[in-house]
Amino acid sequence: MSVGVGRRRGTHHAGPPGARPPADAPAGPAGTVGACGTIGLVTTFYDIDAANARLVDLRELLTDLRDQRAELIRLRDRSNEEEVDEEERRRLRLRMQGIIDQMQAAVIRIDGWDITLRDIESGLIDFPALVNGRQVCLCWRLGEDEVGWWHELSSGFSGRRELTDLA
Repeated sequence: MSVGVGRRRGTHHAGPPGARPPADAPAGPAGTVGACGTIGLVTTFYDIDAANARLVDLRELLTDLRDQRAELIRLRDRSNEEEVDEEERRRLRLRMQGIIDQMQAAVIRIDGWDITLRDIESGLIDFPALVNGRQVCLCWRLGEDEVGWWHELSSGFSGRRELTDLA
């Protein structure tokens, strides 16, 4: 089994749905979005050791994102309650914007590592990898000790298989 680290050229922007690329991002051809974060100007292909090493940073970021998401939902629900006056609603919206800004910064950081965030609540992410020249995704989520799963680009989480199946 050969799972390697490399770089690939393309266009780069991945972010929250509906997000726009930064103003200084290079323009690229339509249809450059890949299934595993492969839309980057430079895409990193992770080997298992590199992916596991990155988990040190990711665990804290993904835990924070999950907690921030829950807080955002709580604040949104509170701001929609009838008994909330306009002043409190304004304060709640400002707090919500602060949380959104923090979440966006975390997503940009994850994206900067060429890792695809699939689900905030479960902390599901994909690392792009090459196996014998074929691109696949190494798959991990919060609560797992190490990267132990992979899937084809086309199958996603439902096609998740143990790394031992790569041999």
